[in-house]
Amino acid sequence: MADIWNQLALQIKDWGLELGFDQIGITNIDLDHTRADYLAWIRQGFHGEMHYMAKHGSKRHKPDELVPHTIRIITARLNYLPDAKNSEVILEDSQKAFVSRYALGRDYHKVLRSKLKKLSEKIHKETHQILDGSFEFRVFTDSAPVMEVALAEKSGLGWRGKHTLLINKEQGSWFFLGEIYINLPLPIDEKVENHCGTCTSCMDVCPTNAIIGPYQLDARKCISYLTIEHASAIPIEYRKQIGNRVYGCDDCQLYCPWNKFGKTTKEDDFKVRHGLDDIELVTCFLWDEDEFKARMKGSAILRIGFERWLRNIAVGLGNAKTSERVVEALKTRLPKASPLLKEHIIWALTQHKIHMH
Repeated sequence: MADIWNQLALQIKDWGLELGFDQIGITNIDLDHTRADYLAWIRQGFHGEMHYMAKHGSKRHKPDELVPHTIRIITARLNYLPDAKNSEVILEDSQKAFVSRYALGRDYHKVLRSKLKKLSEKIHKETHQILDGSFEFRVFTDSAPVMEVALAEKSGLGWRGKHTLLINKEQGSWFFLGEIYINLPLPIDEKVENHCGTCTSCMDVCPTNAIIGPYQLDARKCISYLTIEHASAIPIEYRKQIGNRVYGCDDCQLYCPWNKFGKTTKEDDFKVRHGLDDIELVTCFLWDEDEFKARMKGSAILRIGFERWLRNIAVGLGNAKTSERVVEALKTRLPKASPLLKEHIIWALTQHKIHMH
């Protein structure tokens, strides 16, 4: 029987590549080594307003409690780096809006889930005779209490970098992860060595010093968290450092030496849409809600909603070089602004030495 499982594991990896994944790994469900550090991270409040991170009890560390009968996890890696305008050029132009590279194309949740389901269905079809139809699976991508990076690391897809993201020696860190929980006793892959060494580039370049120690992220300071997950006002002490980053932040990846090996994605769904890699702050700020929804249809950005999008851009406009156009755009939005948006517009105008009463 072992030969059948070994053969199937090899086939699964081939099928994964045929579906467009860049790498497939297989691991067991032992995550006991992750529990203490994770609970300490929650205890210190580093998860901020992401209350879902503190829920679900032991399911996060015991995959078979989340999905009964699970004994193996197939992990998948899919590159997302689009052929986009140079990030540093956009970050240095205070009139432009910087959007994290992962969000320039179609919402990755849909893309990965579809591929993972296709892979699962292929396994089901091929194992139907051997298993008498008893194959059980469930797919995940950045959803449910799943220790994605820990599982990907265990299955040999890369190592956890000091910025807490997974790094692959051949392809850097510009990729999404997905998982399939299964009930098949497949052979498991070896973990790879950590190659961060003494490098601290990601820690040194973080604009808000959110990486408070190697492998330690205080999400409450992280620009990705502040512009995406954080629903209330952005703390004043971080607004200047946010610069023109209106959705996410890539600095810890942009300056990671391993990302010189980053490969442009082959996935059409991740190609830049609506010119979001090179768009002006004022232009985005003056969209009405219908235009925002139309332009962001099918994008991960839609999830934050119109108000948070405007809140983030108001901060960007506060950090932009003073011009009549910037000031006028801020003033135009002020009369009908919600209390949350109003606070950020007034802050932005103050940066341009304009005081509203």
